Amino acid sequence: MKSVFLVFTALMLAGLQTVSAQIDTTRGRYYRPVFPRVSVTSGVTYGSAVNFSGNNQPLLMDVYEPVGDTLRQRPLIIFAHQGGFVTGTRTDQFMVDVCTRFARLGYVTASIDYRLLFHPYDTVNIARATLRGMQDMRAAVRFFRHDAATARRFRVHPNYIVVGGSSAGGYMALQTGYLNRAGEVPAYLNLAALGGIEGSSGHPGYSSAVLAVLNLSGATESASCIEAGEVPLFSAHGTADATVPFSKGRVGCKLPPKYVVGSGRLHQQAAAVGVPNRLLCFRGAGHIPFEGSSARSHAYADSTFWGMRDFLRPLLRKPGTMVKPVLATAATAQARPAPGDDRLHVVLPADWTLPIEAELLDAAGRVVRRFNPRVQNLDMLRGTLRAGIYSIRVPGQLPVKVEYK
Repeated sequence: MKSVFLVFTALMLAGLQTVSAQIDTTRGRYYRPVFPRVSVTSGVTYGSAVNFSGNNQPLLMDVYEPVGDTLRQRPLIIFAHQGGFVTGTRTDQFMVDVCTRFARLGYVTASIDYRLLFHPYDTVNIARATLRGMQDMRAAVRFFRHDAATARRFRVHPNYIVVGGSSAGGYMALQTGYLNRAGEVPAYLNLAALGGIEGSSGHPGYSSAVLAVLNLSGATESASCIEAGEVPLFSAHGTADATVPFSKGRVGCKLPPKYVVGSGRLHQQAAAVGVPNRLLCFRGAGHIPFEGSSARSHAYADSTFWGMRDFLRPLLRKPGTMVKPVLATAATAQARPAPGDDRLHVVLPADWTLPIEAELLDAAGRVVRRFNPRVQNLDMLRGTLRAGIYSIRVPGQLPVKVEYK
């Protein structure tokens, strides 16, 4: 058996940069409903994750697209429904309406389901539920970046991805946009046991960075998570909200109280650190006044939609947010013959998030093998592979060369 040995350095995704490509906002796109019809792809699986009961839960979403749109890359908004992390679905009427209205402007939109419920019903576990929701929303962002880099099924521009949500969904969007260090999470929540900031809901290796946050009647643990240089923030909130405080207060009903900061306080922080922001105050209105069937609710819904539309459109004319590959710190993988067999024993870096989808390409760029490592140490049959130069391609990384001797 011929000896085989490889060492390669991984180029991981990290850091943010701006790029020159912009979205074309001429001819009324992203401002007027230039597309009268919208198509909906229902039940798209964007990931899966272990829920509070220990079971693996598929994560589904509905994707809305303007019918007749021929652009190769469109901006995307991902929305999450309300429900206190206990109830609600991606087909709640407000989610359907807001996704449809933005799709008519030319956006691709998605309404996501995410992991619900928590037990015991206390302050610690509702906070953990918000983190699970954030992890699922980040997976949805990564899903679309993965799709943009491969199949391009939904023709999303990976540099123009916005997240938003109502109430609990707003909480998720705020954390997705601004919670970017483990130190920002209280130690008692045991973030590491939940899977860290990014979680493991799907599509590892892709960035969950976003262009902007749309917070509708949401809140978060602390205003200090919004720091200088972070993404723009839009909020709509009733000043008399007795469920999620407009400024600062308690949530949880019969739960032991959890103190949070709402839109009023968050926008003070954003202004103080120079983060572009807009706050739409509904004077005297209660919780999620834009959701409902009354004429007054519809008026609030119109104001909220127009506010988000006007806030986002100028951002589309600016360079978007894109993750660039940079050299990781001493991440290497090794492969050597397994004793007594024509196999390769592959050792992947300990800091790689698995499972991943990997392809082995020959010198002509043809895929000669696909594999899905789920452990850092694995055996691969060498089979008919000849000596020569190959490359391994992994989503979220540049292809790396491999030499079989």
